[in-house]
Amino acid sequence: MTALFFPCTHFHVTPQLFVTSFDLHHCDCLEGMGQLLDGTVDLVVTSPPYNLGIAYGQYSDRQDREGYLAWCRQWATQVRRILKPAGSFFLNVGASPSNPMLPHEILFTLRDLFVLQNSIHWIKSITIEDRKGRIESHGHFKPISSKRFLNDCHEYIFHFTLDGHVEVDRLALGVPYQDKSNIARWSHTGGSDLRCRGNTWFIPYETIQRRAKERPHPASFPVALAENCIKLHGVTRIHTMLDPFLGIGNSAIAAQRCAVEKFTGFEIDQVYLTEATRRIAATSSLG
Repeated sequence: MTALFFPCTHFHVTPQLFVTSFDLHHCDCLEGMGQLLDGTVDLVVTSPPYNLGIAYGQYSDRQDREGYLAWCRQWATQVRRILKPAGSFFLNVGASPSNPMLPHEILFTLRDLFVLQNSIHWIKSITIEDRKGRIESHGHFKPISSKRFLNDCHEYIFHFTLDGHVEVDRLALGVPYQDKSNIARWSHTGGSDLRCRGNTWFIPYETIQRRAKERPHPASFPVALAENCIKLHGVTRIHTMLDPFLGIGNSAIAAQRCAVEKFTGFEIDQVYLTEATRRIAATSSLG
């Protein structure tokens, strides 16, 4: 696989109203992670290019499959090295209707590096029919015109750990019981009206009018997705967080909202990195 390498340029951002310290770097993630010490990162939340032909600014998203998977193993090996024994690695990957096996091929490629502890489905759009036959649709998806395939309305979030035994804070994302009699029926509730959300997360994109101005990146995940990952791992257990593929900084903003102590990000595209830095500063100024 042909990769673009840049000298690791450092940008330090310290928001005034939040405790998070940001170390953002303009460089290839392999170079950047190579400078980090073993076992020093509590949480990794990231989404690499999917090799589906997306038009990034400084990255070719059309590689041969073997080369792409070999590259995934390269950067994932670095993630494994720097992850703490009780750390979590949340990997967001998607597919396309004509290329549905890619997420599973990545899983197979990383099978001896990590334990897949949880497999989460990020639902971007859903249609629900209630018992009275009323139909409601929620969320957004990229429509396709096809006589063979359905619109793709979800992606995966794979939760990897080193040994499969990392405790998570399930109720940090808890939801109320629909049937309140379950509160007394199940002893594990402790009398609380809160249950595990489960492994389907409905997180729609915010509606935008102009992509170039409002979301100038062709494949970013919502800030709320990264926030969920932070909360599930346990906010109080996170001192250091990393995103090797920073993009426009949604994972950094999530870290900022959750008051993660230190965030590190790598991005090869200077335009995206500049936008990430701007958005972090803007979020900070809003308090």
